[in-house]
Amino acid sequence: MKNVISQLIDDFHERSLPEPVSRNKEFPEVTGKAAVVIGMRRAGKTWFCYQKIEELINSGIKKERILYLNFEDERLLEFAVNHFQVILDVYFGKYPEHRKGRCYFFFDEIQRIDQWEMFIRRLLDTENIQIFITGSSSKLLGSEMATSLRGRSLSIEIFPFSFEEFLKFHGLFSESPKKFGANTVSILRRAAKDYLEVGGFPEVQRLERSLRIEVLQGYIDSVLLKDIIERHKVSNVLVLKHLVRHIVNSAGGRFSVTKFFNTMQSMAIKCTKNSLYEYLDHLTDAFLFYKVPIHSRSEKSRLINPPKIYTIDTGLLNAMTFRHSYNYGNLLETMVFMHLRREGYDVEYVTTKDGYETDFLARHRISGETQLIQACWEMADKKTFARELRGLKSAMNELSLPAGTIVTWDDEATIDNGIEVIPIWKWLLNN
Repeated sequence: MKNVISQLIDDFHERSLPEPVSRNKEFPEVTGKAAVVIGMRRAGKTWFCYQKIEELINSGIKKERILYLNFEDERLLEFAVNHFQVILDVYFGKYPEHRKGRCYFFFDEIQRIDQWEMFIRRLLDTENIQIFITGSSSKLLGSEMATSLRGRSLSIEIFPFSFEEFLKFHGLFSESPKKFGANTVSILRRAAKDYLEVGGFPEVQRLERSLRIEVLQGYIDSVLLKDIIERHKVSNVLVLKHLVRHIVNSAGGRFSVTKFFNTMQSMAIKCTKNSLYEYLDHLTDAFLFYKVPIHSRSEKSRLINPPKIYTIDTGLLNAMTFRHSYNYGNLLETMVFMHLRREGYDVEYVTTKDGYETDFLARHRISGETQLIQACWEMADKKTFARELRGLKSAMNELSLPAGTIVTWDDEATIDNGIEVIPIWKWLLNN
């Protein structure tokens, strides 16, 4: 293992860094705390590390003071907790003078190694090292982390490209536009259509459609195999795949474990309700899906009413469903939800006492700002728009909120009683 680690360190210091795609995020850095980046596979965590490494080098830090190791490198398959000390022995054996100054260690997908947090705690307590960690599990800072590291880390979640990052990546706008003249609007409309279709995963942005779909389907397979089947020792793979297919094909819909269990029973497929709850937890832990609970002060009500479930990316939805089965309203709703999630909002859906529904009640975790938002494809569908408007007004009255927003594909208007109708290509940039 010593020779392998030595080779990996030399390789990193000798090779040129790939040019990273700039993200609208920054690593949280506090002395004595590890910076932890979490997110779904292929969302850009590694490239985010490269972005930080490039920033350090540009600030005058020598590359030799930086260490990067990816624990999913096949050369580290035999790596175990007792090998962590080898990293320090080899690195400081090469650069003993670096013990006198600050070093920067990046550990990619470290959750693959059992008891990794004990080593990180020791580094924080005994070495002058700023630590950066990435992982594909939302529990990286939760129940799977030993008590020894709680309170010693700061986290940031990396998502597929936002619409603003999508525009920058494709060279359409270097900064988010503030004025919306005819030329700008035409570019944004086309870009929003492409963003809806392609999604935000960096790797697939310039691939032609058939290859893009193949790659995105491969992402699903990778999450299922590495983050769920192998990691959690799942044996009922058939049920797991049925579960994923069901959620993807009912994007943004309410999901009832009991109803799905009954469907499996009717198909003579064996499973238990407990295993379905576990599988759903694994899928959300791997960032493939997000659960949105009903808004209620009653814990019983939150348990009785099934959550709505959203997929992390519209590109993934498109890759996993047939084009004739597209529901563009659901895709729009997914775009709205993921933008709120990126921007740091906790999201619930609202069902009023009158039985009307509002898609999103969003509260910002830091500022406390609260928004009520409906997603509706177009105002021309008068029956659907009237239903969405009625639901929004009902929620505004019940929650005593003075304003609400209806996000559409391309319609814009101001409605009495503080309700604004705004197209998605503007809302994603202005919100």
